[in-house]
Amino acid sequence: MGVRRCLAVLALVLVPPSPANADDLKLAPGMAIASDGAQVHYEVGTLHVPENRARPGGRQIGVGVLRIRARAPTGAPPIFLLVGGPGVTLLDTLEDQGPAAKRRLRMWLDDSESADLVIVEQRGYTLRGDMLELKNPAMPLDRPARVEDDVALTMAQARAAAGEHPGIDLAGYTIAECADDVDAARRLLGYDRISLLGASFGSQWSFAVMRRHPETVARALISAVEPLDNGYDMPSQVFAALQRIAFEAERDPALAPFIPKGGLIAAVRAVHDRFAKGPVTVQVPGAGAVTLGLGDFQLALREQAVDAAVWPAFVIDLYNGRYQGWARQVIEQRKANTVSLIGPLIDTATGMSAAREAQLRTDPALDMLGSWNFAAYLASADAWPTDDLGDAFRLPVLNPTPVLFVQGDWDTNTPVENLTGLLPYFPNARAIIVHRGQHTGALALLRDRPELAAAARRFLKDGTLDDLPAEAALAPVRFALPEKE
Repeated sequence: MGVRRCLAVLALVLVPPSPANADDLKLAPGMAIASDGAQVHYEVGTLHVPENRARPGGRQIGVGVLRIRARAPTGAPPIFLLVGGPGVTLLDTLEDQGPAAKRRLRMWLDDSESADLVIVEQRGYTLRGDMLELKNPAMPLDRPARVEDDVALTMAQARAAAGEHPGIDLAGYTIAECADDVDAARRLLGYDRISLLGASFGSQWSFAVMRRHPETVARALISAVEPLDNGYDMPSQVFAALQRIAFEAERDPALAPFIPKGGLIAAVRAVHDRFAKGPVTVQVPGAGAVTLGLGDFQLALREQAVDAAVWPAFVIDLYNGRYQGWARQVIEQRKANTVSLIGPLIDTATGMSAAREAQLRTDPALDMLGSWNFAAYLASADAWPTDDLGDAFRLPVLNPTPVLFVQGDWDTNTPVENLTGLLPYFPNARAIIVHRGQHTGALALLRDRPELAAAARRFLKDGTLDDLPAEAALAPVRFALPEKE
C-alpha cells in the first residue's frame, strides 16, 4: 500500500444516482478504438446499490459497470477485473483518446477473447456515481516532513469527514461493501460463477469477494498480492526488496563505476545518518527553496523504488550530495492536490490484527523507512466513520479456490513476503515468482514471457495449472546512470 499523504480540507463531488430500486443494473452499448485500430464493442451502465447494506432504507448510490462480451464464447466463467487503489476509476478509458487508454482497450480485448470481461468500479470513486474526494493542502517548504505532522493532519481530516457531511453515510465505504457490489453485479448480469483478476488493492478486493461469496468464485489470477491483514506493509520486507534491487545494480557493468564504497545499502545508511543529524535547505533554480529532512528521505527511498531502473542512481546522487533533482520533486509533491476519500475509509475499516500491528511497530527497518505507511491511519482509525471489520474477516482461512499467483520479487509496494505468508491457505494454488518483477498486474509481469502470459490466460479460461514454473525472470534492467559531477 502506498504512503499515506497528509490531508486536511475535505471536499466531496457528488453525482446523484438515478432513482432505482436497490441492486438495479442496466447497460447500454458503446464502441471505442484500441491501439491497433481494432473496434472494442462494450456495454456500460450504472449499478444501483444501497450505500450501507447494514442500514436498510438509506441512500442508494451508483457504481459503474462495463462489460466486453467474449469474442469467441467458450463457456468459461466471466472475468471480473478489480482495479487497484483504492481510488481509481477505469471508465475514463472510454473517453480518453491517449495512447495509454488505447493500449488498455487492446488488453481488455485480449482478456475477453474467450470469456466476458466485466469491470465493477469502486463505490465512492466512479464516473457513474459519486466521486468522493479530499483536497490536500499545500505543505510548507521551509521545514522537513515529519510523521507527527502527518498524524495530526489526518486526525483533522477524519474529524471533518465524520461531522461535516449530512446525508452521506460514509460508514458504507468498506472493502466488504465493495465485495458485495461485485456480487450484486454478478447476479444481475446472470452469472452463476466468476473468475477474478486483481492486483494490489484489486487483489485485496478479490480476497474480500472470496471471503464473503466463496461459492461464486471459480478461480482467480492475482498479482501484487495484498492479503486482507496486510494493508500496511512491513518495513523490513520492503527493505528486503530494495536489497535485491541493489544486489543486481551493483553488478551492472555500466553502473559499477558509480557504486559507492561498501555498496548501495551502505550508501543508503550513510545518507540516512546524514539527515538524522539535521535537515538541509536546497535552492532549486526557478522553483525556490525547500527544506529536506530524514522524513523526506524515508519517503523518497521507497517512492523512488517504484521504478527500480532509477532507484540506484537516486541513491548515488544523494550520497554524493546532489539534491537538486530530488528537491524539485519534493516541491511538486508539497503542492495542493486532490485524492480520493475512499482510501482512508476503506483502509482503516480493513485494519489489521493486533499481532501484525505489534510486529509493525517493532520492525527493525522502521529506522530506515519510518512509519509513514501506517502511523497516520492507525492513529486516526477510530475517528473515521467506517467500523473495523474485525479479525474474523481479515485473518486468512483455508480456501480451496484455484488461484494462480504471479508476484514480483522487486515489488516495494506489496512485498513478495505477502504471498509466501498467504500461500499455505490456498491448497489448490500455484505461484510464479517473477525475478525483477515490480508492482503491476499479472499479465504485465509476464510481458517478457509470452508463453507464461498465455498459460495465465488459459488458466482463466479452463483452470489449467499444469506445467507452470515456480519462478520466471524478466529481461535484465537497464539502470539509469547518476548525474555527472
